[in-house]
Amino acid sequence: MPVLNDPYTQMPTRVLQFGGGNFIRGFVDWMIDILNQETDFNGGVLIIKPTNNGDYNLLKNQNGRFHILTRGISQDQIISDSHYVQCINRIIHPYNEWSEFLSTSKISEIRFIISNTTESGIRYKEENFNSSQCPEEFPAKLTHWLYARWRHFKGTEDKGCIFLPTELIEQNATALQDCILQHIDNWNLENDFKHWVLQNNHFYNTLVDRIVPGYPREIELQEDVKDDPLLVMVEPYHLWAIEAPIKITEEIPFDQTKLNVVFTEDLKQYREMKIRILNGAHTAMVPIGYLAGLDTVLDTINDEQIGVFVQKLIYEEILPTLTYPIEEKEKYASDVLDRLRNPNIKHNLLSISLNSIAKFKHRLLPSLIDYQRITGPLPERIVASLAALIIFYRGKRKDQIIPLKDTPSNLENLESLWAKWEDDKNTKSLADKVLSNCKFWDRDLRTIAGLSDRLTAKINQQMFSIMQNINLKSEQL
Repeated sequence: MPVLNDPYTQMPTRVLQFGGGNFIRGFVDWMIDILNQETDFNGGVLIIKPTNNGDYNLLKNQNGRFHILTRGISQDQIISDSHYVQCINRIIHPYNEWSEFLSTSKISEIRFIISNTTESGIRYKEENFNSSQCPEEFPAKLTHWLYARWRHFKGTEDKGCIFLPTELIEQNATALQDCILQHIDNWNLENDFKHWVLQNNHFYNTLVDRIVPGYPREIELQEDVKDDPLLVMVEPYHLWAIEAPIKITEEIPFDQTKLNVVFTEDLKQYREMKIRILNGAHTAMVPIGYLAGLDTVLDTINDEQIGVFVQKLIYEEILPTLTYPIEEKEKYASDVLDRLRNPNIKHNLLSISLNSIAKFKHRLLPSLIDYQRITGPLPERIVASLAALIIFYRGKRKDQIIPLKDTPSNLENLESLWAKWEDDKNTKSLADKVLSNCKFWDRDLRTIAGLSDRLTAKINQQMFSIMQNINLKSEQL
């Protein structure tokens, strides 16, 4: 028997949602539910399974009902509450229910199409047009659905949709629209349909930010949620930045709620602050914390010395490189530190160490370059984090082997550099070869004044502690 057996919501279907995983349920569905409670949106959500593997049987058994558990810290306050999501009114697996999926294109009230199909979900793959069979890729399914809608409503202008993808790729809506247009051309569909897609449907790029760990297996659960196998734990912080005119709030009135949903003409500020502050802090703390004998983000940020190191790196070396209002920068930085200190989220450092070379290039290198350009000297802590990253790729923590995860070429290159260092102990040569590797950085970093010498010194300082079998602490950074 299902744990939750309340009937599906009877609200009109206004949202077609591709995906039903932890993130989209703990982010989008939670928001739609609050929107229904606090405004006159009155919208039900129809969930579409975007892939063939697996099923949503548990979600079906519970008639789309589940709980959201919010646990964490916000402005030094402990947050712990639960929310019962009731906005889902149907679930369809298109690989098993293709005709039922296409028939939903006839639902007049559908206005919003929201997706979370992973970063690889929005991609073009050439597929044959077959109206009786479910295609493999998400954009192809969506093109079929739009074509069926266009034909059913005979190209009526107000039956176009608003697309709000949440996949973590830059210009996600633009990429989705491009895929749909490619399918239209490849399938030789009518020009009038293509015109309708371009003129009467609106594709808005978005940026989402929330940590959604999923089912909280390691914490004691309260009575009202403990029997829900679909329980999703989330952090208090959430941001949905949507590159769309404010006029959209006439149809989806997030402005009438306290939800952190912003409509903007340019996502650059929100993307840059997230990448440089939150992601930059993560990338900096991984090698430093792990080499210091720590295993989680929480352990690292709570460490008496390294926690201060990370905080100063954010406030003294990253924030000065961002040209946004100081109140906004400091507010976001404060939110980030609250999120890193969330005692309910066990975020292993090794789990976020994947492809750390590329992450440093995108998340910390721009701050390093801008800091020197603006202030003159190099940012000592960012340089120290680069030194720790290089040592991390040595692949050893005392007598433990570090399970490094990166591209084969990156791993082979750094392995050979460290093998040479073991023979000659020439740290300057090691540092220069890393800095000059254009495959790492797309440029020769030896041209940054003073970086080679400072990086060499930082590697020597940290390696001295490691060779003396002393856990790396902030005084060696």
